[in-house]
Amino acid sequence: MKKQHIIIILLFLSVKYTYAQFTLDGQFRPRTEYRNGFGSIIPDASDPGFAISTRARLNAGFDTETYQFYLSLQDVMVWGENRQILPDDQNDSFAVFEAWANINLGKGWSTKLGRQVISYDDQRIFGGLDWAQQGRNHDAALIKYQKEKFILDIGLAFSQDFDNPTGFQSAGTAYNTTGFFTYKTMQYAYLKQKWEKFSGSLLLLNNGFQNFTGTDDARTADGTSNLQTLGTHLEYKSGSFGAALNAFLQTGERQNSVNVGGAYLVGLDLTYKASNKVGLGLGAEIISGNKTNTTDKTEAFFPLYGTNHKFNGFMDYFYVGNHANSIGLFDMHASANFKLGDTSNLLVKVLNFSGDQELPSGEKSLGTEVDMVFSKKFKGYGLAIGYSHLFASDGMYELKGVTKDDAASSQNWAWVQLTIKPQLFSTKKTE
Repeated sequence: MKKQHIIIILLFLSVKYTYAQFTLDGQFRPRTEYRNGFGSIIPDASDPGFAISTRARLNAGFDTETYQFYLSLQDVMVWGENRQILPDDQNDSFAVFEAWANINLGKGWSTKLGRQVISYDDQRIFGGLDWAQQGRNHDAALIKYQKEKFILDIGLAFSQDFDNPTGFQSAGTAYNTTGFFTYKTMQYAYLKQKWEKFSGSLLLLNNGFQNFTGTDDARTADGTSNLQTLGTHLEYKSGSFGAALNAFLQTGERQNSVNVGGAYLVGLDLTYKASNKVGLGLGAEIISGNKTNTTDKTEAFFPLYGTNHKFNGFMDYFYVGNHANSIGLFDMHASANFKLGDTSNLLVKVLNFSGDQELPSGEKSLGTEVDMVFSKKFKGYGLAIGYSHLFASDGMYELKGVTKDDAASSQNWAWVQLTIKPQLFSTKKTE
């Protein structure tokens, strides 16, 4: 009876709201991984990791002439993490991934409020981090304007971590959640203009981080540090040739009043479509490192809330929960994307890494990584298979704190991922 009631309610909504559209869809994404040097050098004495994780999502969208509403429920499960007949999920991973409303204000203006994915351009500074099973979201309010090929977004966020509505006055505004550049406040402006062959965007971002004094057991909130990230993303495409440039600066303060100055990221990628079945890529990126090696000042850039797995190698040795205040990075890479059929592709990418700064030994060379991903679409689902291998230089062993003699002879990572996105219900008209 419950299923019948749900169907009746959905049919009622589709009839009542003449101009409304309701969609209900999901995602089932299991991924098997073999980790033998993923994220860091694995010692020879350690056993490789092997596990299967699954992301399950249920998404509901409701669109009218005046507003859009979206809700995404998510759970991330590692196979076997719960014992048999456990009454509650052991890892407490069930969450509301997105819950937002976008209200149309007229004449190109709208406001988007709530938990949402913020993603721009190639996702270098802001991205959804869809590779990670948990993804990335923000609790924020956006004021949006769009006219033809011009976009303006203004974003505002103020974060708190207490759940007692009557405790506003006694709790104050101290924000105790830290780590991974989790911010107390955020303000940004994003502008983008498109032309026939060229597009350019400008990002002005400020993040406020809660400072503390004392130890973790007895710490006291002590003001806010503000970090500014400013930069542009430019794209050009003409025929078979394409180019994309990232240029960003950081200044201000990281958490606990660490001064940031002269921090930068510059990246250039060139693409060429050699044929209908072969696409080539060539690029380089330099990210500044810490020159002073002091605790109160740094010149190291960090790309904050981007989809960092997409950049600097799929094995996540840099800027994925690591390398935050280190020697920086100089990344040169080349890639080839082969279309093997109407539904299958093979990506091969080679990356060479060096530090922007020297390690204590004087070394800068870090090594070379080879990434390969085969993907194929089937009727109703997709399959992807990946393999990555790291050929570490002496500098990488020094950087990761594992000697060459103690490291495993091979540093590699392999994975297989299945993605199913069922369309459960929709009142949208199909062509």
